[in-house]
Amino acid sequence: MPEPTRPRVTLPPPVPGQGATLDRPPTNAPRVMGFFDVVLFYVVTGISLRWIATAAAAGPSSIAIWFGAWLLFYTPLALSVIELSSRYPQEGGLYVWSKRAFGDFAGFMSAWVYWTSNLPYFPAVLYFAASNALFMRQERWGSLSNSPRFYIVFSIAALAIVTLMNVLGLDVGKWLHNLGALAMWIPVMIVIIMGVVAWQRFGSATAFTPATILPSLHWKDMIFWSTLTFAFGGCETASFMGEEIKNPRRTIPLALFTGGLVVTFCYIVGTVCVLLAMPHSQVSDLQGLMQAITVSGSRIGFLGVVPLAAALIAISNLGAAGAYLAAVARLPFVAGIDRFLPATFGRLHPRFGTPYVALILQSLCGVLFVFLGQAGTTVKGAYDVLVSIGVITYFIPYLFLFASMIRLQREPAAPDVIRVPGGRPAAILISGVGFVVTSLTIVLSLFPSPDEPNQPLAVVKIVGLTGVLLLIGAFLYWMGKRKKTPRAALADT
Repeated sequence: MPEPTRPRVTLPPPVPGQGATLDRPPTNAPRVMGFFDVVLFYVVTGISLRWIATAAAAGPSSIAIWFGAWLLFYTPLALSVIELSSRYPQEGGLYVWSKRAFGDFAGFMSAWVYWTSNLPYFPAVLYFAASNALFMRQERWGSLSNSPRFYIVFSIAALAIVTLMNVLGLDVGKWLHNLGALAMWIPVMIVIIMGVVAWQRFGSATAFTPATILPSLHWKDMIFWSTLTFAFGGCETASFMGEEIKNPRRTIPLALFTGGLVVTFCYIVGTVCVLLAMPHSQVSDLQGLMQAITVSGSRIGFLGVVPLAAALIAISNLGAAGAYLAAVARLPFVAGIDRFLPATFGRLHPRFGTPYVALILQSLCGVLFVFLGQAGTTVKGAYDVLVSIGVITYFIPYLFLFASMIRLQREPAAPDVIRVPGGRPAAILISGVGFVVTSLTIVLSLFPSPDEPNQPLAVVKIVGLTGVLLLIGAFLYWMGKRKKTPRAALADT
């Protein structure tokens, strides 16, 4: 069935010498996401309950690191996204901004690296979901906690489900995203309530003193900082779907502000209450949140809540995987429309109007990373490697984002654009801070966890897979540029 004719939209003229105008058809998809949907989308992509467990495992000093990451990374990122999405609310977000600021290659590579960063993200977040789902019937399923086969099967099945829902359209997929966001609230509230009750009855299981809260400057502890900085990423995701959001220029900034408050509250208060319930030395990265709920439930005589919390944590992470899949698939989609990737990436499903080729390919690549991350290591080792690769590839596009924010300050802003308070000087300052913090985070993420049993293999995986992904992106751009140039020349004649 041929696709219906769609109207064309043209962005404002490009900066001279910075690439062609982004003249392409819109997705033609209905604007199905309102303010409440976008808030929940930011919550489900901005909060990952696994980082509460990771922070608690590091001890009380993680509280100070949370505040530092919020101030020096999340705040510059959120302000930059608010202004850029208000200036250029078109489908593609980061791709549009980078291309407008620095040209075709920058736009393509920022989108490519961001897209590939989610390939290790999917198995990592689904490993976390699988590990917590075991608490639904811990007596019978607990033996699977160190079974690579269980984690692989769970991850593949979950990817298949979330892919299908998103192929059916955002009006279907958004219900998984919304359910995932709501499912995150309840476990956090359970942790907070039970942690406070346990603290009142038995005292704090962790000592909160100036000495324990002050972050250590040891190298192994500094490596950990990058993980909590990474946890605050995600506030740029809804901008990728600008043409499917109702009144995006107004909705995205307001939803981002609201979602940001929820994200920050859950991370900081959730971590404190886990540490009230149990010593940080007993917290696991993969199962720490459920451990805290189980320990607290046992101490105060309320173990019946454990299976419910386990199910909700698993659902919340499925929602997060589905939300990222929906958002990030729009990047190869718009690159396919612009002919830097094969044109098939720009195809919409004839019935559902979704970029089904990009969605399915991303899911299949996620399956590949499930096996690559697991090869030659333990379940925890695979999880740590996937996190490190994800942090590096995820943060490289932020370098493009902050640099684009600085570069695009030279363009005049329309009267209805939401600017950073303080105007151009403040925008350049906060973007510079974000750029420096992002660069440091990438450097720290190159080093594997100190307790990784096979550190040389972990370094090879982290550096090697990251380098391969970058080279593949550069090669695809070069091939696409070669194919695109003759067509452009022919059109000019």
